[in-house]
Amino acid sequence: MKISIITVCWNSAATIEKTIRSLQEQNYNDIEYIIVDGNSKDETLNIIKKYPQVISKWISEPDKGLYDAMNKGIKMATGDYVGIVNADDTLASPNVISETVDFLKNHDVGASLGNIVQHNNDGKILRHYSAAKWSPEKLKIGFMPAHPGIFFKRELFDKLGYYALDFKIAADYELITRFFLKNKISWAYSNIVTHRMLVGGVSSSGWESYKKVSEEIMKALKMNQISYSTFKIKSRAVWKIFGFLKRK
Repeated sequence: MKISIITVCWNSAATIEKTIRSLQEQNYNDIEYIIVDGNSKDETLNIIKKYPQVISKWISEPDKGLYDAMNKGIKMATGDYVGIVNADDTLASPNVISETVDFLKNHDVGASLGNIVQHNNDGKILRHYSAAKWSPEKLKIGFMPAHPGIFFKRELFDKLGYYALDFKIAADYELITRFFLKNKISWAYSNIVTHRMLVGGVSSSGWESYKKVSEEIMKALKMNQISYSTFKIKSRAVWKIFGFLKRK
């Protein structure tokens, strides 16, 4: 089974080498590693060129943003399943791909859902993000599994479409809604910690960002003809707190 991993980057010299090395350290051989660079002006390309034995394909050209670059990478992919590793994140251990492949060989599904951990610049783990209790119905109230923890069967993108470029922040939410809720793809929870993610990013900080994400979540649900509660989506931070306290 071939696994395609896609990293999208732009001026990522400070972090991308760790990302590449986490692919280099994998103990599974049939990995197609694709990097889509947005025409970086720093040392990113020089770092990429250091790892021809790890990187199967790479391009560097202007794009229309993060999701356009992801689409480019998926269209370049030839693997059975596709996963994303962002340019400031890493695979959680050398066993991630081999364990995921073993799981997928035993579960003929459209997607596997794993867990991630979030850490700060010092490497301290701040949050464990588990998909154990997630279900597609939770998309209706603003909850999705960690996007990088999902490995999709590649053929789904040809059948169901790619990331929608009219979203600034939540194209991943729209795609997951379209795949899991509208088209009801088969999926299974792997309980594998797949990624270590650096805290931060366009969709993870600030009240204005929170409002923008809420707007785009509702837009995604509406696009896919899914009924939803505006109140529950706008109040999803409260539901997260209640869920955290309940687990405690």
